Amino acid sequence: MSGDDWTTPGAYQVAPAVFRVPLPLPSDGLRAVNIYVIVDADRLVCIDSGWAVPDARAALDAALSSLGSSVSDIDRFLVTHAHRDHYTMAVSLRRTEGIAVSLGAGECPSLEAIADPDRGVVEDRLEALRRYGAAQLVEAVRSEMMARDHAAQSAEWAPPDDWLHEGDVELGSGRRLGVVETPGHTRGHVVFSDPANRLLFAGDHVLPTITPSIGFEPVASDNPLGDFLRSLARVRSLPDALLLPAHGPVAPSVHARIDELVDHHGRRLEQTHVALAEGATSVFEVAGRLRWTRRERRLVELDLFNQMLAISETAAHLRLLVAQERVARLLEDGTYRYRSLP
Repeated sequence: MSGDDWTTPGAYQVAPAVFRVPLPLPSDGLRAVNIYVIVDADRLVCIDSGWAVPDARAALDAALSSLGSSVSDIDRFLVTHAHRDHYTMAVSLRRTEGIAVSLGAGECPSLEAIADPDRGVVEDRLEALRRYGAAQLVEAVRSEMMARDHAAQSAEWAPPDDWLHEGDVELGSGRRLGVVETPGHTRGHVVFSDPANRLLFAGDHVLPTITPSIGFEPVASDNPLGDFLRSLARVRSLPDALLLPAHGPVAPSVHARIDELVDHHGRRLEQTHVALAEGATSVFEVAGRLRWTRRERRLVELDLFNQMLAISETAAHLRLLVAQERVARLLEDGTYRYRSLP
């Protein structure tokens, strides 16, 4: 299917016994998330699950019905990462159907932070905005994030039944999927490789038409972009495969898209460095000098949530430049200030 119609509801065969099922997202620019249904003997295994909202559940039920199945036939959810549009339907269906849920072990700190009433995940993100020099956005962001959290069920963030680590997962039929740890988009992101069938269930690690956000999570690593680029190199070292992404159409080559992503971030690092040379000193100021999305929008033209993502990604690029010893960072009056090193 083309990039224009990949969100159309249904169940689309992408390989023998593997179906792509796009599920709608509420008030989200991405519009839909792909989950993948593997027919495994007389049971189903799903890669990712969708967002636990009524429209997504209805779309899932309809897609499974078209395959002669229902949610009661799902044996297990293998989840690439703990973002709401990938994880929460799995937790919801576990509650009603007893379906097992598996998640990368690196997501444990973020789930623990969300579940800890004393942690103050929202306040942590607001404090990060202040340190990034975006104090003027704090109150608007507070209102938006509180509204999002109020709409969410706390049970959506329950721990999985088991934590996934690097290695193989054997399905009921004997089919094996390789678990590959790919931190970057989140610190515990994993992808699932099926080398026997030349498939990569890529989650948000490799997307065909957009670049995934980097490090926007409750407990980010010290250098999420560095993690992401190393993870891309790791997946690039595997045999090429059909790209089965969480957002966007299926693409013929994982390798080709990784090469494009590496090139994009290389150019973005240089643009970030130029913004410092032109006088920007804070994350917010640098983000304001860059262009965003394929439409080349300015930061102020983005909605509030995407401004947060843009600022977070700019911070990730600056962290990598600091790690490369190309840029210095100081904390001055509560704000991180950056300058190029000779």
